[in-house]
Amino acid sequence: MNKKQRNVLKRIIVSALLLAVITIAEHVISIPNPVLLALYMVPYLIIGGDILKKAFLGVRNGQIFDENFLMAVATIGAILLGLVTDGEEGGYLEGVAVMLFYQTGELFQSVAVGKSRKNITALMDIRPDTAHLIAEDGTEEDADPDDIPVGSIISVHPGERIPIDGKVIDGSTTLDMSALTGESVPVSCKAEDNVLSGAVNLSGLIKIETSKEFGESTVSRILDMVENSAMKKSRSENFITKFAHVYTPAVCGAALILAVLPPVINTIIAGEGHWTTWIIRALTFLVISCPCALVISIPLSFFGGIGAASTKGILVKGSNYLEALSETGIVVFDKTGTLTRGVFSVTAVRPSESFTSECNALGVSPEDSLLLLAGRCERYTSHPIGKSIIESLEKKGLIKDENTLTGAEDIEEISGRGIKASIGGRTVYAGNSKLMDDLGADYDKTVPAGTVVYVCANGAYAGYILISDIDKDTSKAAIKALKRSGIRKTVMLTGDNESAASEVAERLGLDEHHSGLLPGDKVDMVESLLAGKRGKEKLAFVGDGINDAPVLSRADIGIAMGALGSDAAIEAADVVLMDDDPIRIALAMKISRRCLRIVKENIFFALFVKAICLALGAVGIANMWLAIFADVGVMVLAVLNSIRCLSVKE
Repeated sequence: MNKKQRNVLKRIIVSALLLAVITIAEHVISIPNPVLLALYMVPYLIIGGDILKKAFLGVRNGQIFDENFLMAVATIGAILLGLVTDGEEGGYLEGVAVMLFYQTGELFQSVAVGKSRKNITALMDIRPDTAHLIAEDGTEEDADPDDIPVGSIISVHPGERIPIDGKVIDGSTTLDMSALTGESVPVSCKAEDNVLSGAVNLSGLIKIETSKEFGESTVSRILDMVENSAMKKSRSENFITKFAHVYTPAVCGAALILAVLPPVINTIIAGEGHWTTWIIRALTFLVISCPCALVISIPLSFFGGIGAASTKGILVKGSNYLEALSETGIVVFDKTGTLTRGVFSVTAVRPSESFTSECNALGVSPEDSLLLLAGRCERYTSHPIGKSIIESLEKKGLIKDENTLTGAEDIEEISGRGIKASIGGRTVYAGNSKLMDDLGADYDKTVPAGTVVYVCANGAYAGYILISDIDKDTSKAAIKALKRSGIRKTVMLTGDNESAASEVAERLGLDEHHSGLLPGDKVDMVESLLAGKRGKEKLAFVGDGINDAPVLSRADIGIAMGALGSDAAIEAADVVLMDDDPIRIALAMKISRRCLRIVKENIFFALFVKAICLALGAVGIANMWLAIFADVGVMVLAVLNSIRCLSVKE
C-alpha cells in the first residue's frame, strides 16, 4: 500500500471501531437523539469527509452526477431521516455504514489497480538513469543517456542494464532479456552482436557502440507505447463512459420521482402520503444505482490484460487493440523475418557437368571452386545473399587468409540481376535466372525451392548455389495454435518466388499463400482479404520490415516483430512482439479473449444484480443494507474478477 492507501485504511479502522462502540452504547444506555447524532457524526466525518468535499467540488464545477454525489445525498438523507424520525426510520447507523463500506470498497479497488499497475511501473525500472561514456583517452565518465549521441562508445558492467541500443565492439557476456521479451533464459552475446537497451548484463564487461539516441532506443519506446496505451479506449470502455453519463442523471431523476410522486398520489387518494417511507426507498434506490462496479472494473480489466501481455513480451498499444485481437478471424503473415528467421544460409552447391570435369582435371573440389568463384564476385556486397555465401566459405574453412577472395576486378552490379566480375582472365556472372536468360546460358531450371545464385564463366554455365531462409523454431507450432484458437484462415504474403513460397506454406501448414509481391501488392491483397471478412471478424497482419509498414497500417490489427523489426514497422503496428516469436500471437489472442470474457461477465453481473435490487428497492423490499451489497459488494466482486486478467498461462 502507498501512503494515501494506508491513511484511508487507518480512517476505516478508526471509524469502524467508533461505529461499533457507539452502536453498542446506544443499545445499552439511553442517549438523547441530538447527542446520538453528534456521536455518529464523528465516524461519519472521519470516513466520509473527503467524499463530501469531492461531491461539493463536483457540484460547484458543474459535474454533479457522479458516485461521490450519490453517496453524499444517500448518506446525508439517511442521517436526516434518523434525526427527523428520532431514529425510527432511516438512521444514523445506516448512513455511516454505507459510507464506511463504500470507502472500504474504494480502498480495495485502489489496491487492486495498484497491483495491476505493478506490471507497468516495473517497466520504469528498466530505463537506466546513467551511462558510462568512454572518452577518447579511454577514461570512463558517467553521463545522462539523453546526452549521448549516436556512435558513442559506452561500457556496461556486470549487473547493469544496457542504457542505449547498439553493437558490442569488445567483450562477451550473457544477457537477461526477460524485461523485454518475457523469456527468462539468458542470451549469449559477443563482439559484433546487436544489443537492446533494457537488457541486464549478467557476466562480463562489454563495450557498445550506440546505434540510436536514448529516446529512440528500445526501452524508451516500450515505455512510451505502454504509457500511451490508456489513451486508446476499447468499445466496451467507451460504452461504459457513455452509459454512465446517461445512467447517473437518469437514476437521480428516477429517485426524485420515487421520493415525490407516490406520496403525492397517496395524499390525493388516501389523504396520507407516507413521505418518510418513500424518501427512504428513494435513498436506497440511489445507493443501489451507483455504477461503480462498471466504471471501475471494466478499465481495470483492460489495464490488467495489457499488463499481463507486457510481462510476456507482448506490447499492446491500447485496449481497443486488445479487444480487436479477440475478434480476429484472419491472420496474414509476411514470410522473411516473421515466419522465417531472415537469416540466409547455403543449403546446396550444384556444379554443372562441364565445370565438374574441369575441376576434376585440376584436382580441386567442384563444389568448393564454385563457392569460391561466387564468393570473389560477392566479396564487397552488403546483400544478405552475398553475405551467406561468404559465411559458407568461412564455415568450410576455405578462406585461408585475407587474400583468398582477392582477384576479382571490374566488379559491376547489374540491377535486379546480379554481379559481373573479371576473375583470372575470365568474365564471371553470378545472379538470378533473369541474368542467365539475358546471357543465353543453358542453365538448370529444375532447382529446389529457395533463392538460387547461378554462376556463369566465359559464357559457359558453371552451376548454381541454393540459398534458403530457415523457419523459426516455433512457426509451425504458432500456426497450429492459431487454428486451435479458432482462427479461420492463415495467409502468407511474400516477395519470394512461387517455389520457395509454396514450400514454406506447405511445411508450416498455412491455408493460403501469395508470392512475388511488392509492398503495394501486399496492400492490395490485404484489401481483398478485408473485403472477404465474415461479420465482425478482424484481420491481423504480422510483419517486420520497413516494406511492411503500409500493410500493417491498413490491417485491422498490425502486429510487428519488435526485436529485429524495422522502426517503421514498429511505429505502424498496434501490437509489438518483443522477442520476434510468432507463437506469441496465439498467446496475445488468448489474453485478449480471456480479458473480454471477464469484461462481459462483469457487465452482465453488475447490471443483473443492480436491476433486481433497484426493483426491490423501489417497492420497499430492499433496505439500506441490501443497497450496500448492491453497490459496494458488487463492485468488490467485479474488481476481484477483473484481477484475474493479470495472470495468464502459456
